[in-house]
Amino acid sequence: MAFQDKTLVCRDCGAQFIFTAGEQEFYQQKGFEHEPSRCPECRGKKRGLDRRPAEDRQMFPAICSDCGQETMVPFEPRSDKPVYCQACFAKHRRR
Repeated sequence: MAFQDKTLVCRDCGAQFIFTAGEQEFYQQKGFEHEPSRCPECRGKKRGLDRRPAEDRQMFPAICSDCGQETMVPFEPRSDKPVYCQACFAKHRRR
């Protein structure tokens, strides 16, 4: 079955968006029966994903729990959770 791009209308904001042939093929492979009803921006908002550019995000000062270096993080640090600078976060992530 050859797929073709489709123009759909977002049920939340009413904007038109393209449901590409590649996305349609992916949906078929995954067994999804329905087309998306929200545009990518509204899907991101619904899932709680922040699609704003990094430079637009509010940053908070913090002290790295591993190395003690001052850093900035995109969330408000809490005293009950460790906060890491980028280098230490990368080390912890590899484990």
